[in-house]
Amino acid sequence: MDKLRYMISDAAGLVNVEAHVLRYWEEELQLDIPRNEMGHRYYTKENIQQFLKIKELKEQGYQLKAIKMVIHNGKKPEEAAALTNNGTLAERNTSMQTTSGGHSVNYASPEEKMAQFRLLMSGIVKEALSENNASLGKEIGENVGDRVLKEMNYLMREQDEQEEERYRKLDAAIRELNAKKLKGSAKKKEPHRLFAKKEVTT
Repeated sequence: MDKLRYMISDAAGLVNVEAHVLRYWEEELQLDIPRNEMGHRYYTKENIQQFLKIKELKEQGYQLKAIKMVIHNGKKPEEAAALTNNGTLAERNTSMQTTSGGHSVNYASPEEKMAQFRLLMSGIVKEALSENNASLGKEIGENVGDRVLKEMNYLMREQDEQEEERYRKLDAAIRELNAKKLKGSAKKKEPHRLFAKKEVTT
């Protein structure tokens, strides 16, 4: 039986974050997110649960380095935080989320913001390319096909013209040869005066 699959927009809605945040967490935490035949991400219930846990840990002030250890090594969040040399207090200072008017505000370090931005842009470009891949391939194929046909037509026309020129020259040479032969045979038919018979009178 097929598992329920969620598109990235639906998954982001269930976790209550932006779609680019899911892509960022996937990249930074090296999460194994399945993809369909077209290379598009889809999310299962297990993925949603994992994202909810990540979000909870982020809200508690843990950095992604510590969360990665929790996910992949089964460490407790406190142990992971201590092992990453960033105490919980320091983590809360650099990656604090507060609620202001019911909205969550993320105070990430400049490096984290730049990494998020790079990941966001690469995700947008990848998705745009994968979505437009078929139409781009078709368009490129048509353009290349048109160019190849035009080039082949030009080459065939050029070849025909060269062939025609060769036949013209050959025809002219044959006519000239025939004309010379006709002149030669006309000269042979003229009687020679030296051998003309004299009439004998009696």
